Amino acid sequence: MFWKTKRYLVAVLALFGFFNVYALRANLSIAIVDMTQLKNVTLENGTIVLKREFDWDSKLQGYILSSFFYGYLTTQFLGGYLAVKFGGTNIFAIGIGVTALLTVFTPLLVKANVYLLLVVRIVEGIFEGVTVPAIQAVWALWSPPLERSRLVTISYSGCWVGTVVAMPVCSLLASSLGWESIFYVFGAVGLLWCAIWTTFVSDTPVKDKSISSKEREYILSSIKASNGDIEEIHKIPWWSFLMSRPLWTIAVAFFCETWGFYTLLTYLPKIMKNVLGFDLNSAGFMSALPYLAMAIIMQLAGQLADRLLIKKVLTTTQVRKLLTCVGFLSQAIFILGAGFWLTTAGTTFCLVMVVGLGGFSLTGFGVNALDIAPKYASIIIGISNTFGTVPGILSPILTGYLVTHEDNIDEWLIIFYISAALYIFGAIFYGLNASGELQPWAMNENKDIKNSVQLSYAKEENEKDMEAEIKH
Repeated sequence: MFWKTKRYLVAVLALFGFFNVYALRANLSIAIVDMTQLKNVTLENGTIVLKREFDWDSKLQGYILSSFFYGYLTTQFLGGYLAVKFGGTNIFAIGIGVTALLTVFTPLLVKANVYLLLVVRIVEGIFEGVTVPAIQAVWALWSPPLERSRLVTISYSGCWVGTVVAMPVCSLLASSLGWESIFYVFGAVGLLWCAIWTTFVSDTPVKDKSISSKEREYILSSIKASNGDIEEIHKIPWWSFLMSRPLWTIAVAFFCETWGFYTLLTYLPKIMKNVLGFDLNSAGFMSALPYLAMAIIMQLAGQLADRLLIKKVLTTTQVRKLLTCVGFLSQAIFILGAGFWLTTAGTTFCLVMVVGLGGFSLTGFGVNALDIAPKYASIIIGISNTFGTVPGILSPILTGYLVTHEDNIDEWLIIFYISAALYIFGAIFYGLNASGELQPWAMNENKDIKNSVQLSYAKEENEKDMEAEIKH
């Protein structure tokens, strides 16, 4: 009965955390469509004219949409390091809470000056950048090895659920209450989540007062058996990080996946509206479909991955390679199909599948850091996602220069070709170089720590036996 276990409660709350992460990130993609479109405006003399509230050209919009990632890039590595030192749960909460607070003030700042919007989005990126590495530190302490794929994919699926909800809700809010309401509503939801998370989630199972003793023992013994550890790290093997081929393979996979993902996350509403002819409300709902598909596929992929490991059908390395390569190659096929199946239904279906099938690849390389070095997973993901953030900066700017006529499918085809090439390269590189085995440098660094865990665990058991004797 997984709903009665604390680790799955942590997973569900993490899901809602990532819901806020991506809702706060994606809201501008919808808001900017309403902010820059022609509207009937009544002048002081009663004349009605067509006018844009913010007359930003495509290049400036590209910089605005990518500005979040300037800050996001800077704190990936720092977030992983801070999560190791101060606890993943605390860093995760701070990252989302500060971003939500800044979102509430965004309408006031953008009306004052467009450059203030750029600044606030950069600062939001700085704080939100710690969230992905931080959750890896949480799962290093909370996830039994044979449940890692499921627990990680449950939490990560919040990203796509957040996007699914944010896009249509943002469209409705913009059309009914104005674009400002988008930032007020989602900022408030983020602050509410932050209060709930800090109330119910502890750093480790050992510190949690509401977890059952049976579940606590199961988590600790499972992690101990797989050479993981739950104690503080006194020395981080930086040189081993730099020389680790499996680590850099994960980094390359992040870059290839996020290029296509961030391109569509940023520009899908525009494609739906300007190329496929949907109005603003319909564009918001249709833009959400790919992320709904990804949320569903990711759950199926997580269950499949753990089932293959439990039944010993494939090794951990084979499972990670299978899911990543199948995901990447399928995404390449469908993003090319989106440019050639030139019907509303055909292009929409292909774009839905491009994003949705990312659920397979993320269940591969996105969990891989917990396989090769569980205790250092947050730092590894911090390094990897730094590379994965670069597309969030480059892709919108490149698209702003290459796509000057937003209703021209031939210009969008160039963007699709670039993404397809990176997906194919990612599949080949990951298939040749990835590993799912605990790395020697992680194992060696963990020896002393593992012993301290065993002693701590034995001490706890002895105390329980003594209490039982006294009661008897």
